[in-house]
Amino acid sequence: MDFQRLFLFLIFSFSLVLVWDGWQRFQNPQEIARQITPSNEAIHKPEAITDLADHSSPSQEQRNAGGKIITIKTDTLHVEINTLGGEIQQLSFLKHSDALDQSKSFQLFEKGIKTHNYLAQSGLLGTNMPSHNSLFISDRDHYELSGTADKIEVRLTAVNTGVVKVSKIFTFHKDGYLIGVSFEIYNGSTEPLSTAAYFQFVRDDKEPAGGIRFVPTYTGAAVFTEKEKLQKIEFSAIEKAKTDYPKQSDNGWIGILQHYFVAAWLPNEHEKREYFTRKLDSGLFSVGAVVPIQNISARSEGSVNVLLYAGPAISSLDNIAPGLGLSVDYGWLTIVAKPMFWMMTWLHQWVHNWGVAIILLTVLIKLLFFPLSAASYRSMAKMRVVAPKLEKIKKQYADDREKLNQAMMELYKTEKINPLGGCLPVLIQIPVFIALYWSILESVEMRGAPFFGWIHDLSAADPYYILPIIMGASMILQSKLNPTPPDPMQARLMKIMPIIFSVVFFFFPAGLVLYSIVNNMLSIGQQWYITRGLVAQGLAKH
Repeated sequence: MDFQRLFLFLIFSFSLVLVWDGWQRFQNPQEIARQITPSNEAIHKPEAITDLADHSSPSQEQRNAGGKIITIKTDTLHVEINTLGGEIQQLSFLKHSDALDQSKSFQLFEKGIKTHNYLAQSGLLGTNMPSHNSLFISDRDHYELSGTADKIEVRLTAVNTGVVKVSKIFTFHKDGYLIGVSFEIYNGSTEPLSTAAYFQFVRDDKEPAGGIRFVPTYTGAAVFTEKEKLQKIEFSAIEKAKTDYPKQSDNGWIGILQHYFVAAWLPNEHEKREYFTRKLDSGLFSVGAVVPIQNISARSEGSVNVLLYAGPAISSLDNIAPGLGLSVDYGWLTIVAKPMFWMMTWLHQWVHNWGVAIILLTVLIKLLFFPLSAASYRSMAKMRVVAPKLEKIKKQYADDREKLNQAMMELYKTEKINPLGGCLPVLIQIPVFIALYWSILESVEMRGAPFFGWIHDLSAADPYYILPIIMGASMILQSKLNPTPPDPMQARLMKIMPIIFSVVFFFFPAGLVLYSIVNNMLSIGQQWYITRGLVAQGLAKH
């Protein structure tokens, strides 16, 4: 059975290669070689959109002194808006805890000096139009959603705009992560007013804190259009000006993805917009959209409204905007991962524990593949029965490779054994394992989900490495049911495989390790039952 064992080892190695490929896909995506070329139809963006804030400069500190902080609290969000620029400089999720400190809420937007920066900014383009550096005023410093109210409206009024009156309105809704950002403009002059609004995120390229070591996740920009679908744009590509995405469109969205969460600007469908990305000073990047506003006649009003989604990345986001659900990236096995996660979600509705849901899903998968697994274990058991004969043949024809192969094939034919019979079922089940890997890794529902005992977060690695050790022990037990490869080198490889897998699984989400343990234990039971029966028949026969 030396060839079969080697082939099985290669298959398992191939599964690790696939996981490594996923890692490389996120960590070092292929850079697109084409340089950005300005479009003749591009919307003109004056210096206001390129002269973004440098948080370390003295001028910025002086500007900060002129603004005040407005706080907003809903049932899902805690937000801070600075009246200088009317930017959202802090946004926390009240229903999601911080990865490092469970007593704190997770903070997506943050403004810091020489620390992490992630802001949502907006403004108008044109002379005397308020930008993200202009001063606004507000009647109140604090807003809170309470009672039967289903939304909060925060109105800021721009100062020093002359005869043009501009209000920026933020609308926060109950039990949601959508924020309406709109501008109301009154043109008090005697001439038509031409302007456009821009909506952008300004962020550094730092990875979110609290990620799983050696597990790949994506942090960077993304653009979605109906024609080109989702396109990820690495910060490194923006810095090198090597990006290729639709600049002009009348649909889609632009945003920034990070593990479990997404922030995206969602202009109205069929409304023209220009998407842009650019490298700023102080290690910051700008990602956003420019939306034109129809010319406003003298002494008339105009407005523009864009939705901002800042919240968890879940597949149902397609109900908010087409393609937004793709912010949950299950990789190239999405067609397998999505049904698996749907089944886990359905099971969770009954058991109210994601760990138990994973166990039940493992049982269902095992039942689905039962015929294939049975065929594999029967092949292994038959090989174990004829192992003494096989060893005798190898000794008899040790010096004649051709006769050895002929004798082995004749033995397989006589005993009706397919030496590769156990390989195909294993190969088919590898995609299931990888799909479950991505469905657990990418699902925000798993974030912070406890199991039992010391496992407080199924999306994180086991803090004490107990589950990986149990998994390694189950692999060792399972290997005892398999015939020992005659080749000493292969035998040593099969002995160290449990150790290798245990070390690798030290860094995997606990939910995935739990799946592997349950799968191994079910496999041991099935293999023991089949092997015992066939070995007994073989001994009686021989």
